[in-house]
Amino acid sequence: MIPSYYCSSIMIPQPSHVFLRHVGLQTTFKGIEHPISTSDVPIHQFRGIKYASVPARFRQSKLCTSYPPVVDSTRYGSRPLILPFSPICPQSSRRSVEEELIGLPESDLPRQGFPQNEFECLNLNITCPANQNCESRLPVMVWIHGGGDRGCGSSWMYDGGSLVRRSMCIGKPIIMITIKLGYFGFAASPSIAEDNRLAGDEGVGNYGLRDQRTALEWVHECISEFGGDPENVTLFGSSTGAADIIHHLYSGANKRCPLFARAIVQSAIVNYNVPGVHAAGWQISRALSPLRASTVEQLRAICSSTLAEIPCPVRAVDDGVFFQNNWRETLFPPAESDEIEKIPPGRNLTALRFGVRKLKSNSQSPHPKSRVLHPHVAGLQPLIIGDCACDSDLWSNTTSNWAASGVVRRLRAICQSLNKATALLNAYDIAPHMTDELSERVLELIEDARISWPTECVYQAAQRTGNPVWRYVFDQEGPARGVPHHMADLIYLFDNVPLPLSPASSPLSFAADDLPSLPSSENASFGCGPVTLSNINEINEERFDYCTRGLPCGGWARPVVDEWTYARVRDAIQTRWIAFAWGERPWDNSRGKIFVFGPEGETGERSAGIFEGRRRRKLWEKVLRPLGIELVQKVGTELSNGPGLGSQ
Repeated sequence: MIPSYYCSSIMIPQPSHVFLRHVGLQTTFKGIEHPISTSDVPIHQFRGIKYASVPARFRQSKLCTSYPPVVDSTRYGSRPLILPFSPICPQSSRRSVEEELIGLPESDLPRQGFPQNEFECLNLNITCPANQNCESRLPVMVWIHGGGDRGCGSSWMYDGGSLVRRSMCIGKPIIMITIKLGYFGFAASPSIAEDNRLAGDEGVGNYGLRDQRTALEWVHECISEFGGDPENVTLFGSSTGAADIIHHLYSGANKRCPLFARAIVQSAIVNYNVPGVHAAGWQISRALSPLRASTVEQLRAICSSTLAEIPCPVRAVDDGVFFQNNWRETLFPPAESDEIEKIPPGRNLTALRFGVRKLKSNSQSPHPKSRVLHPHVAGLQPLIIGDCACDSDLWSNTTSNWAASGVVRRLRAICQSLNKATALLNAYDIAPHMTDELSERVLELIEDARISWPTECVYQAAQRTGNPVWRYVFDQEGPARGVPHHMADLIYLFDNVPLPLSPASSPLSFAADDLPSLPSSENASFGCGPVTLSNINEINEERFDYCTRGLPCGGWARPVVDEWTYARVRDAIQTRWIAFAWGERPWDNSRGKIFVFGPEGETGERSAGIFEGRRRRKLWEKVLRPLGIELVQKVGTELSNGPGLGSQ
């Protein structure tokens, strides 16, 4: 069922308007009652508030501090009452990555359309409990979307209504903010650097990262009158947005003047091989060569819609200004040796991929008593970090074109060492003439090289600082596709995706906030009474069975995700993210404990040993670490790009 208030073709009553007088900015923001707002749980939303302006293409944005007397924040794109509303950043014509990965037909997804303008696109959206003031000091959660050069913070998928509603229902209200970004935030070259220097800007490139920090500056200065606490901001994001958060954690500005208290990193596509200015300039020139633009003036003259259709090869740039010294060495281990342990062919090391096997544990420790966390003086904030079991599904289309012989040749060319290439081929059981399961094996290698092992490296680096860090694995199936694909966790976190659940049951509503109670007969089979938020994680995994719950049995006949399992995982991830924003321990992380989400609705704390069966940690230590992160990520990137012409 599609949330009807997102559909442009359906006539619905306009939501009621609300007004917030902002004394500090000397303006009044006109917002709306959120469509899921009720008298018991009132929620307001202020859309499209401009937080910065862009003076020119490839220039650093400037914080917006001056507003007209009344700002219309009822639509996505801020506008004074007498002017057209401002648009989102220029986008390619392709569907967003999120919509491609969800697995639902385009006709089943909510429809949105935004004007695009690269100079008036730095806006943010605030979703908050109603009737707050400067004394409320609620925790603030700022979302940074992924999708590379596609998508925007105003996407229906990231609407903050459900998450804010959940926070209010459990007595821990938060304010959620989404921000907008775009393609034009990451280009760099020596000529652009010189242009920026003459304009008085420090550094070059990383414009998108600096836009994000400017948004945090706006939040720090202005959020208190919406009821937020500027000293209690949690930054959270997924995919390339999560990688941006890692860059902020290790930025010089964060070390000098941190603007957020803690961070949540979800399936980050971390890039060790961040180019310098000259290397970035070469990559940009190569990407834009069909446009025959060689000077900054020529680049600025290109139509934004044309430029948006060309994939940007650069995310972050090591310009000598943005990052802390030796940040890469802090995050990632160096190659240990040129001598790689020889691994015979065959799967000597477990390369488990979910959907093949599920490990269960009966050990669940009681949830520890919450205590408030404070960032350590070392500069790295408390962190939650994890990944999805099948994140590499993001590259399944391009990798499907590989032939085994092409993979072998490409690995040998990249490694420039027969021993290193052979170590990788044997570890992932890739043979020159194999046909069956080749794509799956290649995706396993890509997953470890680009997401899973780098995530573990960031986790271990955080542990070495002595700062609090929590590790999770998200192995719950996406409702539509039946695999824990990249961004499947966002379906449960934001609770906005139309759900193809069991046909025998009523569709889950967009704003459902209470767990469904089981019928009395089913309660008896559990022996635990009605399922509530307080006891949801005390259910022993071995004690629930699809047949005893009256659901279809017999393997493939049952639904992949039913309402009960969906609600269980949704509530687990929402409540723990919210608790973390409140400065509480999201779960017990002593002795290396992790938190698992899924598969099949499983949630809870698990021992460090369970992680060995969920991810390929032994393989990382035995094969990838000796090769070094630089080579491993180069392999992952090359394979995920697919074979070149004639290389299939």
